[in-house]
Amino acid sequence: QDVIERVFREKSPEYVFHAAAYKHVPLMEDHPDEAILNNVRGTRILAEAARNFQCRRFVMISSDKAVRPTNVMGASKRMCELVIQSMNGSDTIFTAVRFGNVLGSNGSVIPIFRKQLEAGGPLTITHDEMTRYFMTIPEAVTLVLQCGSMATAGDIFVLDMGTPVRIVDLARNMIRLSGLQENIDISIKVTGLRPGEKMFEELVAYGEELRTTEVPKVNVLKRKVAQFSYADLSRMIHQLEDLADDRKIEDSRDYLWELINLDIAQSMQDDDKVIESGIEAAI
Repeated sequence: QDVIERVFREKSPEYVFHAAAYKHVPLMEDHPDEAILNNVRGTRILAEAARNFQCRRFVMISSDKAVRPTNVMGASKRMCELVIQSMNGSDTIFTAVRFGNVLGSNGSVIPIFRKQLEAGGPLTITHDEMTRYFMTIPEAVTLVLQCGSMATAGDIFVLDMGTPVRIVDLARNMIRLSGLQENIDISIKVTGLRPGEKMFEELVAYGEELRTTEVPKVNVLKRKVAQFSYADLSRMIHQLEDLADDRKIEDSRDYLWELINLDIAQSMQDDDKVIESGIEAAI
């Protein structure tokens, strides 16, 4: 925290693009304390510094795994979204960008398939019906910069990434484009879902309303009802960080999921309130 504050004091940044996070799903399942300390606490410290030093805008890179999360990595990123949304109201505009999978990025599926092809296979997939959203690195960079310039307080942006792609189809296309034939030159092996892994990713959570923007293919999610105050969330976040600091692995995991379930329950109630008010207005 002292290092971050010194950087802000010396450099006086106007824009902060927060892209640092652990993103490996199985590793974060095994080490929830590290996911909390790096992803959640790191975001809190950086966001508080941006607010205290009156940066103009703060853009956090989130993930589609933050939507109704089923794994620790996604849960930690959802907590990051809640942190920045709770901090709006200052001179700094806080916003987030939800990504699908970025083609060619570190740890993404195409470089993994390429290495497996070079090694003679097999290409490994976790389930033959699994789908994922994909975007290119230029699309991801453009989205971040556009959102940094057009965001208002609490916005979460997502890119219209079209139809989700079946991972098995991606593997078959890479085999074909390499001049090889499946089950003759190289095989595809199904290894089974990893802990916490979703079959299908989502982009919109409960309590969020998807709206178009003036930029083609860029949509913004607006919350129908404010989620948590900064004071309430800060108290919960510090308790979560304390558990992770003490390396209470299971306790920190349990409390993280307790907070996520509270977020989901509150969002579902918000959806019900909006539906009820619409019915009453219609009557």
